[in-house]
Amino acid sequence: MVMMKSSSSSCALCSFLVQVFRGRWFMMFASILIMAAAGLTYLFGVYSKEIKSTLGYDQSTLNLLGFSKDLGANIGVLSGILDEFAPTWMVLLVGSVMNFAGYFVIWLAVTKKIPKPTVWQMCVYICIGANSQNFANTGSLVTCVKNFPSSRGRMLGLMKGYVGLSGAIFTQFYLAIYGNDAKSLILLIAWLPALISILFIFSIKPMKISRHPREGNVFFQYLFISLALAFLLMALNIAEKKVSFSHAAYVGSSAAVCVLLFFPLLIAIREEFLAWNLKQEQINSIDGVNVVTEEPPLPVSKSAITLSSPEETSEKLKVTWWYSFCNKPNRGEDYSISQALLSFDMILLFVATFCGLGSSLTTLDNIGQIGESLSYPSHTISTFVSLASIWNYFGRIFSGFVSEKLLTKWKIPRPLAMTFFLVIAAIGDLMIAIPFPGSVYVASLLIGAAFGAQLTLLFIIISELFGLKHYAVLFNCGQLASPIGSYVLNVLLVGRLYDNEAIRQLALKGMTRSMVNDLTCIGKECYRLSFLILAAVNAFGAVTSFVLVMRTRSFYKSDIYQKFKAEFEANERSEMEVLSPEAEKQAHLQGLEKESH
Repeated sequence: MVMMKSSSSSCALCSFLVQVFRGRWFMMFASILIMAAAGLTYLFGVYSKEIKSTLGYDQSTLNLLGFSKDLGANIGVLSGILDEFAPTWMVLLVGSVMNFAGYFVIWLAVTKKIPKPTVWQMCVYICIGANSQNFANTGSLVTCVKNFPSSRGRMLGLMKGYVGLSGAIFTQFYLAIYGNDAKSLILLIAWLPALISILFIFSIKPMKISRHPREGNVFFQYLFISLALAFLLMALNIAEKKVSFSHAAYVGSSAAVCVLLFFPLLIAIREEFLAWNLKQEQINSIDGVNVVTEEPPLPVSKSAITLSSPEETSEKLKVTWWYSFCNKPNRGEDYSISQALLSFDMILLFVATFCGLGSSLTTLDNIGQIGESLSYPSHTISTFVSLASIWNYFGRIFSGFVSEKLLTKWKIPRPLAMTFFLVIAAIGDLMIAIPFPGSVYVASLLIGAAFGAQLTLLFIIISELFGLKHYAVLFNCGQLASPIGSYVLNVLLVGRLYDNEAIRQLALKGMTRSMVNDLTCIGKECYRLSFLILAAVNAFGAVTSFVLVMRTRSFYKSDIYQKFKAEFEANERSEMEVLSPEAEKQAHLQGLEKESH
């Protein structure tokens, strides 16, 4: 009898552990860790000086390397296409290999363990390494949205928030492991994100969606954990500037960061335990075995079977393609890739993203020179960067959670949140164009929050309007507006206007461009015209986004998650059918225990 009980309890434990590791909540925990290592392109400024000094680059060459990094980080179409045809584990594996290969070769070059690469080779290496984060994003982010479709706003806000914190998280790790050695930071970026993805490569997969009565509460618990992590990192950042940390202190701070990173695992185990208990109760509540009979297939008459000639088949395919293109599905249903990309809704979304993310990226890339032109000290300029980074995180988190609350409670269209943040970005641009004491502090806060919010809202809106079938390709295509906008507004507009003003100041001093190495502009005029234009661009983006609001307001007034609720019910019915044989088996085991007793 004792052996029977121990065998039964061990089987129950094994059943529970299997459910934990195969469950949605453990998959979400694994995705959090992957996302916490998927935003390391933000650390380029930390190790770029090592690349510049050891390889003998000038500033223009380093800027070219930075552009290659941004190009790789924002072109995610390849990962989206791979996700269409390959399993999720393949997407994550390819990303891991690319991440390790790209950054490891850069580390070899910087430590002079290989001959000095040419500039174009270094550009290729960093482009490959940066592009790997799109594979991590696509593999884990898209899968999470598909597994939690009715909480996609909260999910995307949470996941993109961890991406925003990844740079600060890895800064603590590299200080604890390697000390203040920027070259070793490149090595850490090479191996640790790749290792995390490989460890959880089979945990990230599409699953049957199911109803969870506490789902909203669990997401808010995850939110509070991420907020605690953000405030801890902010406090560590401030403390490290005020006090000189020992190596033991860095180890302790990294341990605290790890505790908050792994705390979601406890929540995942708890939720899976509750689900497992519920499943056991359902098994015990079934007295008999439900016999499920399948209806025989309907007979097909021979007259219904016709064969078409190749010419007729080709013509039918043409007609079918044209019909599907002209007769688009309703909003919220699954669009084909061509239907979505050429729809007016996507064009409006692309234009708004071009204006919003393009101008915000331009501001963040120039925040250091903006502070320099207004004669702020260097430590104050670093504060601008920190403020923008922290509020980038808050924008990502709250745009997901707050917009979800506004949608579910008051049916406020999600694109209206994008309109709001475009207006916020325009106000921030005006504060830089017409500066006053402390204006750049507020502007960096506003634009950092607007940038994070717009990026998250873009991913959510695409999933809601065009369905989840081709989501991996569509959201990667949508975010292409960001680097295009950054190139047009940063390189072609702001950079040229800055250089023109700097050359004009040189001319007033009786100097020419060839007389100076660094072209530096000082004064309010350096960015006045360019940021007035950026404010107008953001305002135009807000108008474009508001047009999308008016077009989609009837869609958002409906129950956009209705079809997922029907899928929940269908999955629950199929689950009950599967549970019946398990109930019979458990009843048999209980009978054997009674007999032995």
